[in-house]
Amino acid sequence: MNIGALAKETGLAQSRIRYYEAMGLLGPVQREANGYRVFAQGSRQILEIITTAQEAGFSLDEIRNLLPQPGAAGWDLARLVESLKGKLADIEILQAKLACKHGDLAALIAHIEREGHGGDCFNTAESALASLRGSRR
Repeated sequence: MNIGALAKETGLAQSRIRYYEAMGLLGPVQREANGYRVFAQGSRQILEIITTAQEAGFSLDEIRNLLPQPGAAGWDLARLVESLKGKLADIEILQAKLACKHGDLAALIAHIEREGHGGDCFNTAESALASLRGSRR
């Protein structure tokens, strides 16, 4: 499959596909006599895995370490599951931090709306920040 067809199937720009190839994520790519790339049948699936993993927060280096290495028999499922569980734990920690920040911002907005009308901005900000500091203790 040529790069144009692969780009159309995956919705990715050709430049992005070439970048993933250069990063070693697609394995060896064959070249025709005219220099055009010929991608293996599984390239579409690998590209979908890469984009899905990136959306889940994996870096390209993490993805490279999870993909089957060229010449390998297949996936290291134990390592894959361990990495997925680790990323899930990272997401859960991030969700907890975001929930805390959400609460802080909601409290800050409520405080400003309650006390900020017509007053001194500096005093309102100081009062709001003091209230926020007190709620964290």
